Amino acid sequence: MINRILTVGGFTLLSRLTGFLRDIMLAAILGAGPVADAFFVAFRLPNHFRAIFAEGAFNAAFIPAYARIRTQSGAGSAAMFGDRIFTLLIATQTALLALALIFTPQVIELLAPGFSREPHQFDLAVSLTRITFPYLLLITLVTLWGGILNALHRFAAAAAAPILLNLSMMATLALAAFFGGAGYAAAWGVLISGVLQAALVGGDTLRAGAFTAFRALRLDADVRRFFKALLPATIGSAGTQLALFADTIIASFLATGAISALYYADRIDQLPIGVIGIAVGTVLLPEMTHKIAAGDHAGARSAQNRAIEFALLLAIPCIVAFLVVPDVIMRGLFLRGRFTAGDAHAAALTLMAYTIGLIPFVLIRSVVAPFLARGDTLTPMKAALIGTAVNIVFKVALMGSLAQVGLALATSIGAWVNFIVVLWLAARVGHIAADAKLKSSLVKLAAAGAALALLLFLAAPPVAAALSAWPRFRNESELIVLALLGGVLYGALVLALFGRRFLSLMRKRAQTVPGAPIEAFEGTSAPPAGPDEL
Repeated sequence: MINRILTVGGFTLLSRLTGFLRDIMLAAILGAGPVADAFFVAFRLPNHFRAIFAEGAFNAAFIPAYARIRTQSGAGSAAMFGDRIFTLLIATQTALLALALIFTPQVIELLAPGFSREPHQFDLAVSLTRITFPYLLLITLVTLWGGILNALHRFAAAAAAPILLNLSMMATLALAAFFGGAGYAAAWGVLISGVLQAALVGGDTLRAGAFTAFRALRLDADVRRFFKALLPATIGSAGTQLALFADTIIASFLATGAISALYYADRIDQLPIGVIGIAVGTVLLPEMTHKIAAGDHAGARSAQNRAIEFALLLAIPCIVAFLVVPDVIMRGLFLRGRFTAGDAHAAALTLMAYTIGLIPFVLIRSVVAPFLARGDTLTPMKAALIGTAVNIVFKVALMGSLAQVGLALATSIGAWVNFIVVLWLAARVGHIAADAKLKSSLVKLAAAGAALALLLFLAAPPVAAALSAWPRFRNESELIVLALLGGVLYGALVLALFGRRFLSLMRKRAQTVPGAPIEAFEGTSAPPAGPDEL
């Protein structure tokens, strides 16, 4: 399982790195002004719907169902189930696309009402949204095919697909003169990337012999069970996206640049969420589903504990850096072109607020996995809706005094509430139980994080002073030096606290024996089996 996490995490890391290059171009070319705000609204709109109808709800219901059907009834039954869901998605997403293109002005007026004060910005947001929204149909198909591949333990193509979004947008931004402006170039880059991602993931599904086809819809037992799981998952995802909609709505009334500050801060915050939290959750869900379907509940709990340890090990340095040196991060990554020092400071404060909720953001998929693996999407939905309600209440309470920082802080508070409720519900029914190895690892990781925070706090001022006379690349160099110092210290602490055997476990390029638990940081690694199937 660790090997699969590293596969997904590695491609996701490459995606985030190319995403940073994309955002550096966006910051330099669009800055944080009205055109940038209009594009980010147009970009977020299809992504909100994608999170509701595709990745969020769909994966929670589809991957466990497909894996269970394939395990219990064979590949033929799983293929028939996938075909019927494919047909349904094409029909519903085509209808949604048609409605969105017709009623785009009304949708923008609802989601960004503050834009109505600036007719040019409103019209631009409408035009850009009509370009980006077809991306939703394409990415929904990518999600379906990616779910099938994940259930087959093939993770590489789906994990690599977002890289194409970043490369496509960078290419169109570089050719912005041919698209009538940078905003239009970025929007067309989004749409083109949808075609490329569908080709990549669909092609890998075809090579795996699991490509979908149109099939007459029939509400058999498997499809009915899928919808029974999909409805609560959709409601839960919709609640989460409602809170993000609230961010966009409220931020459209704030000073120019608020939406952009939220975007750039969220992009940094999404690095550990995507590379660690989503990667771990992506691998853990089918892993637990197969173990539970085979009756290996102890193995499922052990896999979950090891996944939580691994996620925290990688997330701790990000959490510390985002809280201690957020200004250094924002200046080093984005301070150039039309992105000013004031923009960097606003984004840094927003990043700190988001980081307060980074632990639940990273771990939530691992914590809800035992519910989803059992086909229970109702319990995570209840927790998500409670967290969303708290989130929105705090947004309204904090927006006046803290502006977009208050919106980010409210998101973190809601994430903690959601996480704590899920933990309580999981512990009550025995779906999660921290073993002695996990408890020991938590203490060691907390100590390593505290030492790293102290180092960055003490080292940041002298590093900044030493580089203050540099005429160029001062901010970038400051970030690199602190990253190297922090990386060396944290790596040494991990090696000292967990020993060499954990590093040998990370280097292994083989699966563990099916049904055997992944060993903890200390102790022997599990015996290898065959090579991973990518």
